[in-house]
Amino acid sequence: MGDSSSQYIHMVQHLIEECIIFNMSQEECMDALSKHANIQPIITSTVWKELEKENKEFFEAYNKKRGEAKISSSIHDELEMTRQRIHNIMLDSSSNKDSNDK
Repeated sequence: MGDSSSQYIHMVQHLIEECIIFNMSQEECMDALSKHANIQPIITSTVWKELEKENKEFFEAYNKKRGEAKISSSIHDELEMTRQRIHNIMLDSSSNKDSNDK
């Protein structure tokens, strides 16, 4: 039993590493592994926490990078919304001008 449980933990660890490559949070990883690999979230959480303990500097940098990416994404979303508003204003202005010219 010990060998098979060790293999299972290594498989979960490998899948977590794949989630990290896709820049997933612990919660996103738990959901993905639960849904797609039938791994109980408590197992994923436990292995993730052990990996954090063993690789403290990596996870500090990873979490910082994820936080910065989230902020960057929010700024990008706001800029895109502003761009869309300006585009809509320009369209409205153009259509109002066209109707006034007629």
